[in-house]
Amino acid sequence: MKKVLFVALMVVLLAMPMFAQGAGETKTTGSDTYPDGTILVWSTGQPQFREMYYDAWIERHRDIAPGVNVDSETISTMAAGQQKLSMYALSGDYDSMPEVIMLDTVGIVELSSAGLLQDVTDYYTPLADQFVDGAASDATVNGRVYGLPDAVRPQLLFYNAAIFEKYGVDPAMMDTFEGYYEAGKLLKERSNGKVYLSYIDPANYTWRYYGRRGLMPQANAKIWDDQGNIVIGSDPGTKLALGYLDKLNQAGLLYKTRMFQQPLYEATDDGTIATFYIGAFWDEFLRKNLTATVGDWRAMNAPVFEEIGTRGAPVSTSFCLVDTKSNEYTELFKMLWYDFQTDTEARNAWVTDMEKLNGPYSNPVSKKILADPFWQAPSDFYGGQSFRKAEGDGLANSSKNMMVTASDAEADSIISAEIEKYVAGEQTMDQAIANMDKELKLKIKKAKLP
Repeated sequence: MKKVLFVALMVVLLAMPMFAQGAGETKTTGSDTYPDGTILVWSTGQPQFREMYYDAWIERHRDIAPGVNVDSETISTMAAGQQKLSMYALSGDYDSMPEVIMLDTVGIVELSSAGLLQDVTDYYTPLADQFVDGAASDATVNGRVYGLPDAVRPQLLFYNAAIFEKYGVDPAMMDTFEGYYEAGKLLKERSNGKVYLSYIDPANYTWRYYGRRGLMPQANAKIWDDQGNIVIGSDPGTKLALGYLDKLNQAGLLYKTRMFQQPLYEATDDGTIATFYIGAFWDEFLRKNLTATVGDWRAMNAPVFEEIGTRGAPVSTSFCLVDTKSNEYTELFKMLWYDFQTDTEARNAWVTDMEKLNGPYSNPVSKKILADPFWQAPSDFYGGQSFRKAEGDGLANSSKNMMVTASDAEADSIISAEIEKYVAGEQTMDQAIANMDKELKLKIKKAKLP
C-alpha cells in the first residue's frame, strides 16, 4: 500500500506542468463514464512510482472516470502473484482479485491455461505495428495475446569502469564469456583478492538470473524437448550454461551475498564486486542504492558463448487483464496503458522525474517514443554514457528465450532448490544437474505444453 512519502511525492508531481498535458494519443472506447471504484494492479518492484503516472492520468480523465482510483499492490515475485490469484479463483473470491497483474511468460502461460486472463488479441493486433518487433511475443499463447506489453529488456553487462582502469584490465575482453572469465581472474590477482568479478546468491535468485534469464537461453539450453519430455540432465546447453557458472564459482570469482540486500550494495560501492551480468532492470537498483561509485558504471552487451554466438535473451513483462467476471474497468485500463506507451511528452517527463527520485523505469516499447532524442541522452550515473541507448543496443543479436510450458513454475522451484544446494557446497554442479533431472521426472514426469 502507499506510504506517506509516496503520497506526498505524488501530490507534488500532480502540480507539475508535465501532468497538465492532454493525452493526445488516447485510444477512445466510446464508453461514457465508468462506475466508482478502484482499479487494483498487482506488480513486482516498486509500483508506487508507476502509480504516480496512473493517478495523474486518472485526474486528467475525470470526465469519464469521476470516481475511479488506481491502487498498486506489490507482489514479492510474479510466481507469488500467480499463486495468490489462483487461490482467490479457486475459492470464488473475485472481489479480492486484482483487475491487472504484471506477469512474465511463465505466469502468462500458466494463468491463461487456467482461464484467468482476458484475451486481448483483437485489441492489440491492430496496434502491433506501433511497437517494437515481438513486444507481445512472450504474452502470446497458441496464437492468442493475453498481455499488454510493458517492457522488453535485454540481458546486459554492468561494470565498474574505475575498477577496470585501476587494475589495467580492458573491459572489451568481456565481449565473450571466456574473456569475461579471464577478466575476472586478472581483477582477482591484481587486487590481491579484494575484487570479485560478480556475485552469487545463496537463495533462488541464482537460478532466476544466472540460469533461466541468462546463461541458459544464451547456451540454447533446454529443460524439455518439443514434446514436453524432460531432457535437462542430458542437454548439452544446460551443461554449457551451468558448467560455466560453476567455472566462475570454482575459480573464486563470485562473491556470495543475497540479492537486493544492503550487504550486496555495500560490497559493490566499496569496490568488492566489479560487474553484474543481469537484466537491464538492474539499472534502477544501482541508481537507487549506490552512492560512492556514481559515475563509475557503464553498460555493455552481454558476452557471448563463442560456439553459440548470440547475446542475452530479452525478458518481456506484460500487464495482464484478469478475468474478474465483471471486468468493468477493462476498457479504461486499455486506454491508460496505451497512453503510457505512446504519449511521448508525458512519458519523457515521467522518466525525468523517476531519475530525480531514483525510481524505476524502462525503455518504452513504442517505436515513436524510442525515436525521440530523449532516449539517447547521456547519464551522469554512467559517466556520460546513455544507458537508454545501451539498453536499446542490448536487444541486438539476442538469443531466443527458453520454451515455456504450463509446468515451468513448478520446475523452477525444483531446479532452484538444487542450485541452492550447490551454492551451499552440499553438491557439485554435475550432481545438481542430475538431481534436477531426477526430481523433475519424479514430480512432473512430462511438461504440460500450452
